[in-house]
Amino acid sequence: MKMNRTVLFFVLVLSVLLVDQTSKFWVKTNMEYGDQFSVLGLDWAYIHFVENNGMAFGFSLGDGLGKLFLSIFRILAVGVLVYYIFKFIKEEAPRLLVASFSLILAGAVGNILDSAFYGLLFSETPYHGGIAEFLPQNGGYAPFLYGKVVDMLYFPLVEGNYPNWFPWVGGEHFAFFRPVFNVADAAISTGIGFILVFQRRFFK
Repeated sequence: MKMNRTVLFFVLVLSVLLVDQTSKFWVKTNMEYGDQFSVLGLDWAYIHFVENNGMAFGFSLGDGLGKLFLSIFRILAVGVLVYYIFKFIKEEAPRLLVASFSLILAGAVGNILDSAFYGLLFSETPYHGGIAEFLPQNGGYAPFLYGKVVDMLYFPLVEGNYPNWFPWVGGEHFAFFRPVFNVADAAISTGIGFILVFQRRFFK
């Protein structure tokens, strides 16, 4: 039985948000900044706690106005995504298209929640040891929309050193895939990936 498009939308968005926010809350309240542990004993999959001020996979627009601009842009983007998702549902567009946009929306909302509320709800995570406190007595570490995004998924699939003859970076260490990300980032990337792969099917 095929899932109703509206049900598919809500199931995907709520599921991603639940996993994303639960994992971030656990990491934020149980790990020190920079801590990591292996997933299932694998040497290429880690939970590694870092925070960033900006975009997916640790990229950033900096503090101050750049941070505020990014937060506002995300909120506007969510409005656009909601509009198109319900437009696709009404037009009975392919379910995979609805699912793709739903994943992107869920990821965007997941990171917005960090930026909007984590600064109000948590104390600062110290860089040199110590764990953040939830609902600290003296208040959070940042005002509304200025919180940091929690990242924890790290998959250095291939590590080694560049050959000595390699220009500029010869002999230096490299790792692929280096960025640390979160469930929200993964949802956004998955949704965009589906759209790119199946664009001819989606947009005839």
